[in-house]
Amino acid sequence: MMDLLRQEIAAEARLLVVKVGTRVLTTPSGQLDEARVATLAEDLHATRASGRKVVLVSSGAVGAGMGRLQIATRPTDVARLQAVAAVGQSYLVQAYDRALHRLGSLAAQVLLTAEDLNDRTRYLNVRNTLLRLLELGAIPVINENDTVSVEELATTFGDNDHLAAMVTNLLRAPLLILLSDVNGLYDGDPADPSSQVISTVTHLDDSVLALARDGAQELSKGGMASKLAAARMATAAGENVIIANGHQANIVSSILHGDTVGTLITAQRSTVASRKRWIGFTARPKGNLRLDEGAVRAVREQGRSLLPIGLVQVTGEFEKGDVVSLRDAQGTEIARGLTNYAAQELARIVGLRTEQITGVLGHCPYHEVVHRDNLALTG
Repeated sequence: MMDLLRQEIAAEARLLVVKVGTRVLTTPSGQLDEARVATLAEDLHATRASGRKVVLVSSGAVGAGMGRLQIATRPTDVARLQAVAAVGQSYLVQAYDRALHRLGSLAAQVLLTAEDLNDRTRYLNVRNTLLRLLELGAIPVINENDTVSVEELATTFGDNDHLAAMVTNLLRAPLLILLSDVNGLYDGDPADPSSQVISTVTHLDDSVLALARDGAQELSKGGMASKLAAARMATAAGENVIIANGHQANIVSSILHGDTVGTLITAQRSTVASRKRWIGFTARPKGNLRLDEGAVRAVREQGRSLLPIGLVQVTGEFEKGDVVSLRDAQGTEIARGLTNYAAQELARIVGLRTEQITGVLGHCPYHEVVHRDNLALTG
């Protein structure tokens, strides 16, 4: 069955990001399913042959490594996990390369850490590289660089759903497809035969997020909650997301045909400018600014800058130009922005009127703590 809204979205998606999960690419025993990789490669090749550009974010390195090393359970210590990922990553990319090469397409491996996207210069370098690869006709195969990322150092994305949403925002891709081992988002417990897949979500609110029911998954890090969090990030920047079953034959082609498969989560707002995407949805905040009710309204509803008088509390260690999180009285993030003041300076002018800043700091380089041009709404 075809859907007019999906047809419209598919027609506009000349560039798309596809994320495939570990449980789609591996057998129940943890071995990489090369036949499934080949089938996915055929789908992606057909997408590129239709005149579209496609970027693949692929999980499966740890699972593939476990299969190669004949390890039954996912390692828990970082060094062993990284070693298993190193073994699996080469195997995984070789499988994609072989499958795409047979079809006349090219695979390009791109390994990223969170810091590659957290730093503005490196972020732009990644974007330029991906765009050039697409211009050359290659299909970038992106994964987190598990061999060097260390969670304790806060350099991991958390999961590849999050990474896929960040890549979607990086490239301003109109469509993100998240391929899982389920048919989409259900309106109840997926194990209950009476539960149905929700075809379309137009308002991604707390009631929808509450529908995520994730069980224990030994191989994969993501789940439905992770996918909805990724969808919230992408749709908040103005893109569309479809969660679908990666085991279904030619699933990407079906989606681009406008077929009613999986769950479509529509863009929650108009598209956001590239620079504000980095500020609001990619760079990690170095600190938090608590705002009073008046400042929350001014920032969220009136599109105004944040002034010192609207500050209630400053936490974290940050310098001028760092990204900070703006939060309401309950601690809920409403926006992110580039601060004009370092944390130590800002702590001294909390709640002050602009004309009082010079008397405290000895100078007043900026009237605004965060200028509206350097601010992106996130909540």
